Amino acid sequence: MKITVNISRTLVGTLFIISGLIKLNDPVGFSFKLKDYFAPDVLNLEVFVPYALLIAIFVVIFEVMLGVMLLLGYAKKFTIWSSLAMIVFFTFLTFYSAYFNKVTDCGCFGDAIKLTPWESFSKDIVLLILLLIIYFGRKFIQPLFSKNTGRILVYLSFIGCMALGYYVLQHLPIVDFRPYKINANITEGMNYPPNAPQPIFEYRWTFTNNGKEKVVVTNGDFPKEEGDYTVETVMVQEGYEPPIHDFTMERNGEDHSEALLNEDNLIIVVAYSLSNSEKEGFINIKQATDKAIKNGYKVIGLSASSQEVTEALTEEYKLNFEFYFCDETALKTIIRANPSLMELQKGTILQKLHWNDAADLQLETLPNAMPNLNFKLKRQLDSIMALDQKHREGDMDWNTQRKIDSSNMVFIEKVFKEYGYPGKSLVGTPTNIAAWLVIQHSDIIPTYITSIKEAANNGELPKTNAAMMEDRMLMQSGEAQIYGTQGRTINYNTENPIQIIWPINDPENVNQRRNDVGYNSTIEEYAKRLYGDDFKYKAYTLDEIEALNEQ
Repeated sequence: MKITVNISRTLVGTLFIISGLIKLNDPVGFSFKLKDYFAPDVLNLEVFVPYALLIAIFVVIFEVMLGVMLLLGYAKKFTIWSSLAMIVFFTFLTFYSAYFNKVTDCGCFGDAIKLTPWESFSKDIVLLILLLIIYFGRKFIQPLFSKNTGRILVYLSFIGCMALGYYVLQHLPIVDFRPYKINANITEGMNYPPNAPQPIFEYRWTFTNNGKEKVVVTNGDFPKEEGDYTVETVMVQEGYEPPIHDFTMERNGEDHSEALLNEDNLIIVVAYSLSNSEKEGFINIKQATDKAIKNGYKVIGLSASSQEVTEALTEEYKLNFEFYFCDETALKTIIRANPSLMELQKGTILQKLHWNDAADLQLETLPNAMPNLNFKLKRQLDSIMALDQKHREGDMDWNTQRKIDSSNMVFIEKVFKEYGYPGKSLVGTPTNIAAWLVIQHSDIIPTYITSIKEAANNGELPKTNAAMMEDRMLMQSGEAQIYGTQGRTINYNTENPIQIIWPINDPENVNQRRNDVGYNSTIEEYAKRLYGDDFKYKAYTLDEIEALNEQ
């Protein structure tokens, strides 16, 4: 009996310590699991949800301390009764969860070891039996050390647990057991391997014929029975589920995941719920992300909050990146801090940082670095760009738009005087087209066309933009365009308006010129994009246009 009791004591104490330390390594993750139990459809204890993290820390430290005290034989009566009370409670909880299928993972070993509800219940039954052996054989438990030494070891263990808990809360878990750990590839984590097990379903058909019911079970085939029927589908075996799922990067209703997961140098700010985020963290986040942008990295945010909320936060903290939407549970799994930073290279996670450690983000100076990036001017031009397009779509309010265009032009003139053309190296992309948009919609293109072409030749602005502006200037002055970017409707106010591509100088070679400046479509293809697939391009001359106008 003595041997049995001490083996049981060693097993239970060791398991308590291992289980507790795994959860103490990630108390935030354990608090999420507690919130699942507190949910209305489980224990209906929502009053405890705001205190989930505090409860999680208390429970895991208490579990470790019970394990330590069992091994040391310290405070025997308190330790045994407390251990019994804890395991009885968790045995009930895991049985309830398993029987009613409420919480599919008890979180006993965090993300390190996943147990099904019935496996968790079985584990607790074994622990309960071992603890009953310890209880009935408690007289055989002797302290390993003197009372004072035991007390010191217990206190040191408690201090160590507190220190570990504080560290991981201020930084990140020391060991990451999740599928989003460093060096994991998100794209690969979402894929199904070849020959992955498929789910198996059972179909239970209930036929009613002449007032009699008959139940037939099949794996999918329709039974050879007569009468009215109902069918119930039951999954008898789950199929393979990728370790990473529900991961998206959406904005304005579009999923950008594939493109962003193929970025070479991507910094992601994760803030799963802005209403619960530690707002002071965005001060550190801004400094780190501004440096990343200057070094040539693409920076985005990921949040489950609405676009309206993320845009308000972006404005409040003058953040220089846009937020995309992702499922909150997925974001909580990716990284525990809210907010936090992550670096991806073609979908592979290279760095993960708590906002406290944002200054430690390791960045290279990439070939497309922009050390002179002016974030204040960038934000101003981003606002200008939004205003420029605000009333041009749908039912255009031209009177309001003209006032906006005039105000925008005043600002752009000041920018030109101070900086010249505000191009890519000064404000980045796509902000480098903001000044071009304002000038393109003005009547003073000739004043700025030389600066625009110089900016394009220097790589500060796409050459396609300079080409389009030159074409517009030529069309407005009644001359033939060069690249074929401008269309016009002739006799607009008549019953027979004619849609045309404005006359082009040397139309035979226009496609070569278009290709030289970066257009990837021919004039014929471009014309169809402007006016529809049925449109057929015709190379008009200026004289022909004049004749059409006189009709």
